[in-house]
Amino acid sequence: MEWIQFLSGVPAKDYVFQKEPYEEQINRAAEYINEAEVVLIGAGSGLSAAAGLTYSGERFQENFKEFIKKYGVKDMYSAGFYPFPSEEERWGYWSKHVDMNRITPPALPLFQKLFGLVKAKIYFVITTNVDHQFHKAGFDETKIFATQGDYGYIQCARACHKKTYNALKLFDQMNRIRKDCKVPSYIVPKCPVCGGSMAMHLRCDQYFVEDESWHKSADAYGKFLSAHLKGKKVVLLELGVGFNTPTIIRFPFEKMIHDYCNLTMIRLNLDEAFVPESFEKRIVGINDDIVKSLSSISKAVEQKRGDCSYDTR
Repeated sequence: MEWIQFLSGVPAKDYVFQKEPYEEQINRAAEYINEAEVVLIGAGSGLSAAAGLTYSGERFQENFKEFIKKYGVKDMYSAGFYPFPSEEERWGYWSKHVDMNRITPPALPLFQKLFGLVKAKIYFVITTNVDHQFHKAGFDETKIFATQGDYGYIQCARACHKKTYNALKLFDQMNRIRKDCKVPSYIVPKCPVCGGSMAMHLRCDQYFVEDESWHKSADAYGKFLSAHLKGKKVVLLELGVGFNTPTIIRFPFEKMIHDYCNLTMIRLNLDEAFVPESFEKRIVGINDDIVKSLSSISKAVEQKRGDCSYDTR
């Protein structure tokens, strides 16, 4: 099965916020997970933000003071598109960004809790996040499809060849020698094939490189869908997926629910947990803080497992 067949640009027409009490939603979500043989996780930027990797506010203002003063950038996301005057300044910014969001952070508790919830199940992760947190938390790297790239890698800016390069050591060095928001000219990376500029391996234009590793992960996702969508009890666990790139996870998950009656779904989102009304009996949409919701679900799952294992003989 080609995973790409599930890509969808069509949202549901009957979105509603569910009215059942929070505790009832938590219990229903826990039942879905306990009954499931298979868990498909779909994760967006809201999950990383809930875990602490916020791109604006105090975290940004405290750590990017020199960039704010010099360039007037407003947050880490928009700063990634800022027209820096030179390559030295562009990599000066990205070295700081990567250090803050990929190198320095350990496996964050929210991702560790998520791994604990699903590690005993058959699982797979599709994510638009690029911060490597699933890998750090212990998820099997062969069961992760990071569709939009990874902060640890760079590529030819014009994609003259289909290869990416691990740049973590380079970023670490840049971060240590950066001065006045710039890195020295000698450390600015150049494409080893065409000699042109290099870029972050992030899907932001038509030059994003889908290399051998990317295709291997895409194939693994397709095989997972082919093997498990039919006939097994599958729960789709969607976390922090909004409407920035909904065609990759949000709409496809809704399409899967429509196409396969053996699936259930849990949608966790701080502000956008509305669900298709026509599938309410098979979907739980919890519109609350993801840290709180996932913690509540984990506790309910453990409690239900304990109740099931109690022997009255």
